[in-house]
Amino acid sequence: MNLLKITPTRSNLMAAQKTLSFAREGYDILDKKREVLLTELLRIAQDATQLQAMVWSLLADAYRALEEARLSMGREHLEWAALSVNKTIRVTVTPRSVMGVPVPTVSAQGGPPEVSWGMGNTTVALDEAAARFRSVLDQVPQLAEKLTTAWRLAGDLHRTQRRVNALQYHFIPQYEKTVAYIESVLEEREREELFRLKRVKSMHEVRYDLPEPAKGSG
Repeated sequence: MNLLKITPTRSNLMAAQKTLSFAREGYDILDKKREVLLTELLRIAQDATQLQAMVWSLLADAYRALEEARLSMGREHLEWAALSVNKTIRVTVTPRSVMGVPVPTVSAQGGPPEVSWGMGNTTVALDEAAARFRSVLDQVPQLAEKLTTAWRLAGDLHRTQRRVNALQYHFIPQYEKTVAYIESVLEEREREELFRLKRVKSMHEVRYDLPEPAKGSG
């Protein structure tokens, strides 16, 4: 890993050490966030998987009942019965946050009436199909909430993991290596300066210790 192009000075060392400290703190925060997101994602994904399997099973039963109604009533009568349903479900989506990730809370109000057609030209199979589709509709808002939450948590977990990896394997090691290099350069300079000062002091002491020439000599 290459060193940062920083001049090895005391001020640059302090700045690099401060940046390294912030990076380590950021890594700790992101790593904790990653763990929480992963735990929450696993929980939501498990719930969503179970709920989706149940919805698919209910939906399959509903379509089988609908096919029985078509066979017993005929396609035209079935379509007229379907057109008589004029009441809809109102869906409300309220945002909330999980570790800073916006996720929805989905709720539904209202629904089709128990029986929206007359007794003539209809069969028990149609009533059974309608009941089964109402069971599906009761679960769809919750399934939509859990699936959307799982996808958003997974996306943010992926982004958080990339940032954690960048800090752990690139940014922090690069700054650690750069800080160590600057410290070694400054220490070497201090040793050289200390050696120079000792040498100058030694030269002065030798000069002052030389005997004075005898008077009248020469």
